[in-house]
Amino acid sequence: MKEVELQHIQGLSEKEASEKLKKEGFNELPSQRSRNIFQVLWHVVREPMLMLLLGSGLIYILLGELKDALMLLTFVFVVIGITFYQERKTERALEALRNLSSPRALVIRGGAQKRIPGRETVTDDVIVLREGDRVPADAYVIFNSNLMLDESLLTGESLSVGKSEWDGASHSKQPGGDGLPFVYSGTMIVQGHGLGKVFATGAKTEIGKIGKALESIREESTLLQKETASIIKTFALVGLVLCAIVVVVYGLTRGSWINGFLAGLTLSMAMLPEEFSVVLLIFLTLGAWRLSKRQVLTRQMPAIETLGAATVLCVDKTGTLTHNKMTLSSLFADGQHCETKGLNRLDERFHDLLEFSVLASQKDPFDPIEKEIKARGEGWLTGTEHLHHTWKLIREYPLSKQLLALSHVWESPDKQSYVIATKGAPEAIADLCHFSGAQKEELAKTVTGLADKGLRLLAVAKASFKKTSLPDGQHDFDFKYIGLIGFTDPVRETVPPAVKECYAAGLRVIMITGDYPGTAKYIARQIGLNNPDEVITGPELLTMDRLELQERIKVVNVFARVVPEQKFNIVNALKSNNEVVAMTGDGVNDAPALKAAHIGVAMGERGTDVARESADIVLLNDDFSSIVSAVRMGRRIYDNLKKAVAYIFAVHVPIAGMSLFPILFQLPIVLLPAHIAFMELIIDPACSTVFEAEPEEDQIMRRPPRKLSDRLFDRNALVISLLQGLSVLAVVMIVFLLALHLGKSENEARSLTFATMVFANLMLILTNLSWTQNIAYVVKKKNQALWWVVAGTLVALFLVLNLPFLRDLFHFEVLHLNDYIISLLGGAASLMWFEALKMLNRK
Repeated sequence: MKEVELQHIQGLSEKEASEKLKKEGFNELPSQRSRNIFQVLWHVVREPMLMLLLGSGLIYILLGELKDALMLLTFVFVVIGITFYQERKTERALEALRNLSSPRALVIRGGAQKRIPGRETVTDDVIVLREGDRVPADAYVIFNSNLMLDESLLTGESLSVGKSEWDGASHSKQPGGDGLPFVYSGTMIVQGHGLGKVFATGAKTEIGKIGKALESIREESTLLQKETASIIKTFALVGLVLCAIVVVVYGLTRGSWINGFLAGLTLSMAMLPEEFSVVLLIFLTLGAWRLSKRQVLTRQMPAIETLGAATVLCVDKTGTLTHNKMTLSSLFADGQHCETKGLNRLDERFHDLLEFSVLASQKDPFDPIEKEIKARGEGWLTGTEHLHHTWKLIREYPLSKQLLALSHVWESPDKQSYVIATKGAPEAIADLCHFSGAQKEELAKTVTGLADKGLRLLAVAKASFKKTSLPDGQHDFDFKYIGLIGFTDPVRETVPPAVKECYAAGLRVIMITGDYPGTAKYIARQIGLNNPDEVITGPELLTMDRLELQERIKVVNVFARVVPEQKFNIVNALKSNNEVVAMTGDGVNDAPALKAAHIGVAMGERGTDVARESADIVLLNDDFSSIVSAVRMGRRIYDNLKKAVAYIFAVHVPIAGMSLFPILFQLPIVLLPAHIAFMELIIDPACSTVFEAEPEEDQIMRRPPRKLSDRLFDRNALVISLLQGLSVLAVVMIVFLLALHLGKSENEARSLTFATMVFANLMLILTNLSWTQNIAYVVKKKNQALWWVVAGTLVALFLVLNLPFLRDLFHFEVLHLNDYIISLLGGAASLMWFEALKMLNRK
């Protein structure tokens, strides 16, 4: 296909694509599908707490207490409903994340290029094939420019294979060998570019037929998961021992072994912190969803817990700190410098420079620099002989690691020779033009002067070649240097305040760019980077040993003329200095650095699939401020998770204590399984919804990062939670003993004690929502989930204490106003010491 025809490709319309998507289904394999309702329901029913409730209900039936059994079963269904709702909410969030994280496809629809999730690709879609991307579906190659693909995923062959253009008639063949006009889903484009027309999606692709490409992924447990599992095992072991003690003591002292088993099950329910695993799943999943709302996609859940510990952000300049909207602002030729701002007519001295800049670019460019060159060329050269829409492109010499320049070979109008246009890094063009030492020195001086003004520079050269077989390399042409073109890329408005916020939060920001040191310093000063004039260049990196780099990197925040492969060395040097590193990248060669960093950050708009698949998080808008927002969110999630875990531990202490002590001291039983189930109806939404929804604390970005080695539930948190739980237990126990001392009946004492425990539980929620601010501050913050839980708890407590049917089921008696006042004051007084401690800490 002629390249000139590419501009006229329309592709499918959005309506046609939508209809095909409904008919064919998503472009994904069956193994990617989420759990159905029945699978989620079975997962919920298997929870230990529900098993214990069912066991207690069975014992009540054996004892002939049908009302108690029915009430417990009702609680079972309510708990199942709440847990099922939370699981489905989590599943929907995961599904939405799966949709976002599926490989992106660049398609042509309605004549325009558009990025879509790979799963939305349909047959007959025209897909744009670019170096570094994965092919989203099986397709015919309808245009090909040096396309080379790695098909080892399907064939096992390590060597890349070339492609040819489809003849319009041949049918799909199995992958393998050079020259096939087909590309296959999941394979990697390692060189060149082209277009494809999709003929198979989903399970009908070659990768779908084989069925081995998407095996179930077994992820390692994170530090949080391991710590949570350890806590649950400890609780379970302690609970099992105490349960056995209770059964034996009850059976020996009261003579009823069945009631002893019931009391043992009650204690087991009180001791079992099954909320830990639920909280961890919900916090991380909803945290990832909240990040996606801020244009940050979490591909690896552990990244969320690592974000709050990041100490260094290594970021690319172009597109992340700047808009990546290159404006052609300067031309330099024949010793003359031309500023283009407000320019309507271009001086003829610069026509050659712009003409060969256009010829060295794609006719239908995707790269922003080439788009700008084309737009300016068509604007300033229209009506001159310097535009060549009818010329035929014969060959393209792409950029390589060895030579940062590309050349286009065009057939000349007389068809007797070729015209070659090249553009690239000034030092590469100087090499192609065989500059002398003096010429190189003069060029370097010019480049440095322009780069110091923040310009990104490309050099342009031309050559002609008699019409014989073309050489293999660009060095075989006799190039003539024309001049320099300079581009400016304005800094994003959000970056300077984001950098300032990073410094306040104890985060270093390191800028990495392929531009010249002068340009890098200029941008560093604009965004407010520390030590903007201290620069390490790529060539310097090559000469440094590991120890020297480790020492220099402690103070240097700007890296210039760096190639992607050198990012890996920068990451390792920072890690050797015990830094927690977040690294951005967008290209194929960035993958090792993204993998090596603690947090790999890929670009969503301009990044390649290789980079996105290697990264932990993806910036959907490529904006640096989104990384800072992600760090803030990561700190918030970790803080709230820590508070929720502390609350879970604290609230189980009084519940367990009031299940155990009355049995050991032969007092009336206070808590029955139904009471534990009631408390769970408060605890579950509190720890999984109220704490997750709590806004971040004001000083969250004005404190240093936490250490990666810090435990979620450390000694300090353990002591505070234990003291909170024991203080609540002491107050509740005093209220219970006081009620018995005043001659109240067993049911009256139980009612008063239970009401005190509920109010103390609400106090525990309020005081743990902030470990630095008082309750009055917490109440003012917008946390709607908190008020739903508080209101629901108070209404439920009122009903079980006042409706005769429920009161009898719970074995309660009517409370009077003075009883409510005692229970309310007791609940509040149980944690006044912690509020006082927070006040002292602030002072």
